[in-house]
Amino acid sequence: MKKALLVIDVQNEYFSGKLPVTHPAGSLEKIGKAMDAAAAKGLPVIVVQHTAVPDYPFFRKGSQEWMLHPEVANRPNTLLIEKNLPGSFTGTNLEAWLRERNIDTVVISGYMTQMCCDTTARQAFHRGFGVEFLADATGTLSLANNAGSVTAEELHRAILVTQGMLFSKVLTTAEWISSL
Repeated sequence: MKKALLVIDVQNEYFSGKLPVTHPAGSLEKIGKAMDAAAAKGLPVIVVQHTAVPDYPFFRKGSQEWMLHPEVANRPNTLLIEKNLPGSFTGTNLEAWLRERNIDTVVISGYMTQMCCDTTARQAFHRGFGVEFLADATGTLSLANNAGSVTAEELHRAILVTQGMLFSKVLTTAEWISSL
């Protein structure tokens, strides 16, 4: 099994912007630990950065909120991919890059659990990749809209349970690191 760590959308928008991630506590620290462990083991670290379509209120290219969080920006990566939709495979060279290197498993970390992390994990599964989903190195926030409301903890847990049913092997960062 040849793995690559995906670090999805760890951008300032989730810390100082309009979408502050609140659950689980310490997710950013766990992302850093996963990046350090992957680099130490020679695994590719692929950083994915979301760029909004024009007139979208979040992730405007070049803004402070669009920038990678320093905890990710200051660590080495193998590849930086810019995406415009929730799935990291959509409109990017991610799949080709992974296949050229015979990588068969992607490890999901980053933000938000229910949006870009979940979508990317499902896309990877549909393309025949193995998927490992880091439960404490992904995160989200509480949401409310016309459909109802959900706490960050409820939302995060529901996605992890769903991922664990079929799409992904759900692990803590410590479990994943010890498996390397």
